[in-house]
Amino acid sequence: MFDEMIEIRNIRKSFGEKVVIKDVSARMEAGNTNLIIGTSGSGKTVLMKIMIGLMSVDSGEVLYEGRDITKMNTTELKELRMQIGMLFQGSALFDSKTVEANVMFPLDMFTRLRYREKLARVNEVLERVNLKDANKKFPAEISGGMKKRVALARAIVQNPKYLFCDEPNSGLDPQTSLVIDKLINEITREYNITTVINTHDMNTVMESGDNILYMYQGNKQWEGSNRDIIFSKDPQLNSFIFASEFLAKAKEMSMMEAGASKLK
Repeated sequence: MFDEMIEIRNIRKSFGEKVVIKDVSARMEAGNTNLIIGTSGSGKTVLMKIMIGLMSVDSGEVLYEGRDITKMNTTELKELRMQIGMLFQGSALFDSKTVEANVMFPLDMFTRLRYREKLARVNEVLERVNLKDANKKFPAEISGGMKKRVALARAIVQNPKYLFCDEPNSGLDPQTSLVIDKLINEITREYNITTVINTHDMNTVMESGDNILYMYQGNKQWEGSNRDIIFSKDPQLNSFIFASEFLAKAKEMSMMEAGASKLK
């Protein structure tokens, strides 16, 4: 039994003569938050796009419950994508639609539910992300953290087996980032979702890293949990961790100083 597991085997991807993914293998299991981390250009974004089926591979397999996505026809790929939720980096909400309409959009597109059934499901997921009374608001009327929660509600509205999150804390302050991390962790466990997060946020790594894949120059440089990472002796990983923590603290200090100046 594969239990909604995703497994990648010996993935290789190149653009022209440049090899960007070099023979990468990993397992990502249901009920876990699986992170792909690394600096810009490490191959983590390309790897996520391959896993979703947005990019082809030169060689290797991407297995969903034992079925290889690289060999699926258009119909099979469409059926699989209906089981996938996606939280985009910039939230990707429709500015002209209300919160309610944004979250309902996948149900309009992919189901034949009656309006009353769709609305009930929308209200259920909005309440789950603590946005119970936000239905009629527009994206321009809500904060960045609320937009991210709306996008998360939309990503889970169809009860997906798999959830992919691309830099879920991008543009958020540290406190709001922790709220989003906590929500994703809770939803992953409650619904037994296989969650894959592409991030460089060390708070997310330490809060959410059941399984962490560290990419470096197209290679799987290190793999382990957030409990293992602090004991790592890998020089590239340790350099990445230190740089990330330093930048995170610098950003937090800058935001605190900006807030203090407004109070003067």
